[in-house]
Amino acid sequence: MATHKSAEKRARQAIKKTARNGSAIGAVRTAERKLRESIAVGEKTAIGKLFLEFTSKTDSAVSKGVIHYKTAARKIGRLATSIHQLTK
Repeated sequence: MATHKSAEKRARQAIKKTARNGSAIGAVRTAERKLRESIAVGEKTAIGKLFLEFTSKTDSAVSKGVIHYKTAARKIGRLATSIHQLTK
């Protein structure tokens, strides 16, 4: 355990930051899972709404520095491609 005052503060901050980051990445994963499930079933009415929710959560995580912007772009692009193929 930390013994210096500054190290104790950093330990407290790390706990808060870990919880905040976990919440953000969990929201992204949940949105991605819901979208993938609706794509698998073929629910065309719900896909648009879920895709917007997923992109919103992903962009929010990127702005917070939780995930890398290229990772977000790759995930969004791949899901957009699978949605586009479904609508053909």
